[in-house]
Amino acid sequence: MRAVLDPNVIISGLLSPDGNAASLLGAWERGEFELIASSALLEELERDLAYRKLRRHIAEEEAQRVIRWLSETATIVLDPADPPPIRSIDPGDDYLIALAASRKAILVSGDRHLLELGDRIPVIEPALFLRHLSEQDPDSPD
Repeated sequence: MRAVLDPNVIISGLLSPDGNAASLLGAWERGEFELIASSALLEELERDLAYRKLRRHIAEEEAQRVIRWLSETATIVLDPADPPPIRSIDPGDDYLIALAASRKAILVSGDRHLLELGDRIPVIEPALFLRHLSEQDPDSPD
């Protein structure tokens, strides 16, 4: 199974080590799904982690370690040239939709405006994605 994690999900995992987002990062580390990322996703994550309000909780060194970890271990692909199959009300998230669509991946997000597109694209919240992982047949290729 392939997934694109919204940068906010990754940040949530760092801020709340006992939450669903942190459990997703652990599941990825254990090889339970393939994490798809791109330059645009890593750049957004790096920008977000530099916000002053987050720096109080995530030190710069930790933020850089996370960016390096993702860069070295996630499946890094080129940002899609094609537009997303549908657009979000937040144009800044359209690249996530296009990235997930181009790789036939599930978009995992907690953002309501993205989740509202769930009847048209495969986008789900972290808790539901964890449930899908736990129900997955271990012998299945996807």
